[in-house]
Amino acid sequence: MFVTRRAEFSASHVCRIPSLDDSTNRELFDEEANPNGHGHNYIVEITVEGEPDPLTGMVIDLKDLKGVLESEVVLPMDHRFLNYEVAPFDRVVPTTPNVAREIWRRLEPVLAARQAALARVRLFESPDLYVDVLRDGSAAG
Repeated sequence: MFVTRRAEFSASHVCRIPSLDDSTNRELFDEEANPNGHGHNYIVEITVEGEPDPLTGMVIDLKDLKGVLESEVVLPMDHRFLNYEVAPFDRVVPTTPNVAREIWRRLEPVLAARQAALARVRLFESPDLYVDVLRDGSAAG
């Protein structure tokens, strides 16, 4: 059985590689390379997998899942300029796939400690663009 929880956060970022010139960065990242940055209202969905507890009927305590999502993702990333305020984006380009993988990296051990198997992280950058990170480590979008 799968249980999915959704949260929202707003963050700004710039997609550029500092060692490349402006022209090359624009070729690679288009308007996302604007050195002043730009923002998104991200929506993140995390999905855990498991069997419902015979006593409670829950795969995971939903309040606990909400708390993990809040403490590991929303609080550190909401209203932040990712490149300057959230590691590892001071050295990793904060593309949607990279942000989604970082969310996975933050959540997986915390959920595993609660006996919950993280199955998917889905990160929406906009209503028509999202990336999935799956348990096997792949990213799709």
